[in-house]
Amino acid sequence: MPLNKKNSDINITRQLSIAEQIHNQTIAQTCLTILLILLGLYTIKSFISSLIWGSIFAIACWPIYVKTQNYWPYKRPDFILPLIFSCFVTLVFMIPLSMIIVEATKDIQAAFTWIMHVSKEGVPPPQFLQNLPFGKSNLINWWNNNLADPAAASALLSNLHLSHGVYVTQKVGSQLLHRGILFLFSMVTLFFLFKDGKSVIQQCLRGSRRLFGKQGETIAQQMISSIHGTVAGLVLVGLGQGVILGIAYYALGIPHSALFGIITAVAAMIPFCPLIAIAIVAITALVKVSSIVAITVLIVGSVVVFIADHFIRPALIGGSTKLPFIWVLIGILGGLETWGMIGLFVGPAIMAALIMLWQNWTSEKKRL
Repeated sequence: MPLNKKNSDINITRQLSIAEQIHNQTIAQTCLTILLILLGLYTIKSFISSLIWGSIFAIACWPIYVKTQNYWPYKRPDFILPLIFSCFVTLVFMIPLSMIIVEATKDIQAAFTWIMHVSKEGVPPPQFLQNLPFGKSNLINWWNNNLADPAAASALLSNLHLSHGVYVTQKVGSQLLHRGILFLFSMVTLFFLFKDGKSVIQQCLRGSRRLFGKQGETIAQQMISSIHGTVAGLVLVGLGQGVILGIAYYALGIPHSALFGIITAVAAMIPFCPLIAIAIVAITALVKVSSIVAITVLIVGSVVVFIADHFIRPALIGGSTKLPFIWVLIGILGGLETWGMIGLFVGPAIMAALIMLWQNWTSEKKRL
């Protein structure tokens, strides 16, 4: 008996030692994993936004890509279809952006030419000041005192130094180059997500199940659905508003109607911003066309924005996320303020996950 008891004590000691060793190894592995993750995030910190944008584009386009892939006859080489989709997404962004840059360059050149002309010869009050419903006499007097006389105009515009303009141009150019590189990296990320998307999805599902169980997969699906709904509610509805109002601008004879349509579409993707773009177009119409056209632009634009924001957008986003639109709106605005443009899509996804966790937790309490 004493010998058996001694052997039992030795086995218990060995088991405790092994358990302690496993516990220490688990702690060491956890610390090493956290350290490597932090080092990895610090290493790619400049490209995290590009990775997120690429993932958002991939999630938004994935259903269409899968349907196209099912009918795609050429399975080898496997990079052709991802390359076509990536190039298409690139062109969707680059064509409108190129139009804006070209038109902005022309307007900047025209502005500098106008400034030089005013400083040398002065310029009389434009005709549209005569059509203003109120305040026209004060504005005309100010214009005559400051811009009609070349000497007064030269003194007023003396703060617009050429060197300062060159400095601003260089800063804008460097920012455009930096943003262009990040956008290119986003498109490269998109290409590889299209190419290896099925493998990435399977790995994410396995990791989610191991860490969080079935609930983790459900939350991930809800976040993906919220991104789809946000893309449909913000991007597609914004593009629709831009197309409709761009046609209205063209019909009303407003100059640069296509450019203003693109600007309105981009602004319409952000809540409460399309009215700012419409107001700019109305001011342009007041200057270039007439006050009646300007009022028409405001009325038509307000009606289109009202219908989109109060009927179409809540139905698309709320239907996909299964959330009250107020929480979607809070997620969009909060995400925009916190994360920038990425927050337009990340914010609603986070809110969808939080609301689902809350609903699951409260339903468990009810069953108890």
